[in-house]
Amino acid sequence: MPVYGIEEEVFITEPERPTLKSFYYLARLLAKNPKFYYTHSAHNFARGADVKQGAMGGVEISAAMSEDVEALADDLARRRADLSSVATGLIVPVGHLFDYEATTNTCAVHVHISGVADTRRLYGNLIHFLPILPLFTINSPMAASKYFGKSYRMAHSWAIGPIRDDWKMRFQDIIFSRRLGTIELRVCDPCWDINRIRWLLRAVKAISEIDETLDPRISRYNAMREDICREGMLDENAALLDELRTLVDFPIELIQNSPSDELYDVYKQQGLVGAYSALDNGYRNGVFEPVPTKYPQRSGYLKGLVGFIGYFLPRLPYYAWKGLKE
Repeated sequence: MPVYGIEEEVFITEPERPTLKSFYYLARLLAKNPKFYYTHSAHNFARGADVKQGAMGGVEISAAMSEDVEALADDLARRRADLSSVATGLIVPVGHLFDYEATTNTCAVHVHISGVADTRRLYGNLIHFLPILPLFTINSPMAASKYFGKSYRMAHSWAIGPIRDDWKMRFQDIIFSRRLGTIELRVCDPCWDINRIRWLLRAVKAISEIDETLDPRISRYNAMREDICREGMLDENAALLDELRTLVDFPIELIQNSPSDELYDVYKQQGLVGAYSALDNGYRNGVFEPVPTKYPQRSGYLKGLVGFIGYFLPRLPYYAWKGLKE
């Protein structure tokens, strides 16, 4: 029986950029449920020259593994509520921050699958549908305050990339995870709309239940990947979209109308903080509309330091274990 998992990364901005105060929120989250969030939360930093734009990256929450993707989505919604209850900054589920150009500072949604009869077949069958799967949540329209297309993160993030010969090579769109022993779909952007994530999980479930081996067409996917990042749904993938909809009958509007375009429209009307506040409102309340946002009166440095001590230091043994496994 297949088992599914999901990890979700989001930025928490104050209100334009993430700060070390994110550690304070993670410390509060850990205190809320230490047994669960010790292993089901994480943080990210920018790397190399990207640190000059801002060191703090996104935070991560993950749901409990489940054989039922509906239960998995429901649990992710509960984890979102937990994060919302401890974070006073803007929770920004987006692949890349609008005014950054930082390929090491991105956020994603990762879907894990294990327990299938033929792991290699599942890997290939997911690749077969890769031109469609990221479109459920594609959501990274900008970099350096300029419009890019559907997903700057998908195009440029250091943590993903075209499919390689070695399925265990970590930084590509889909991998076999050595640490977890799962097939890990890494290509998808985060998105405020839990309904889109639910449909993504349903699609992954349907693909995992296929009992035939499909042609992965890796070279074809790699050749069109850049166009997908810019344009999203391509005319040449219409038949593939129909094929996926024979497996799971999702609303075609989910693919035709991207969350990336919706987000960029809000940005053009409301600016950076307006767009981020709409994402925050959508994430917390399910309403994708900007709300008035107060700028912080204090830097949050002290809370960041307290959070670092209360979150990062207690998890050092876990970081060491993960490093050894990976």
